[in-house]
Amino acid sequence: MEKRKAVVTRKTKETQIEVTLCLDGTGKCNAQTGVGFFDHMLEGFARHGLFDLDVVCRGDLHVDCHHTIEDTGIVLGAAIKEALGEKEGIRRYGSMLLPMDEALVLCAVDLSGRPYLCFQETYTAQRIGDMDTEMVREFFQAVSYRAEMNLHLKQISGINNHHIAEASFKAFARALDEASGFEPRIAGVWSTKGSL
Repeated sequence: MEKRKAVVTRKTKETQIEVTLCLDGTGKCNAQTGVGFFDHMLEGFARHGLFDLDVVCRGDLHVDCHHTIEDTGIVLGAAIKEALGEKEGIRRYGSMLLPMDEALVLCAVDLSGRPYLCFQETYTAQRIGDMDTEMVREFFQAVSYRAEMNLHLKQISGINNHHIAEASFKAFARALDEASGFEPRIAGVWSTKGSL
């Protein structure tokens, strides 16, 4: 079977981004956004979802990290949507309860074609490395809306901001890998409406 891939570019006055995504990869990642902690999160996402991911972003980091991270989420979401194609034969739903030391994060995904984010996490620091913690939510908001997926992220426990964020990206990776995987008993798309 041909691997599901997408290449998406986006250029604005604030950012220039190119994302190459293969859903049927091995976890290879090349992330160059200029925001070190965010690159680390993207690497964890690719590795634990077994996605091959290349992200190159030139953003207005002299302002702050907001446009770089949000716009990367927009482009990654578009790449996910494009790589999924017509979604024939996929499981559609995926979930993961992922521990990272004291942190425990639940992620659930529905590749429904309807965008929605439910985000229940608490950060006690303003920044992790060079990334504003409020950008964790903004990233997932952008991904969920551009990919047209239901995405739920819920922090069950955790006090270390790094661990909570990293558990979130890894849980999302595992849930998306499950949802985008194939169910051989399904003909067409898994919906009573006949489309996703």
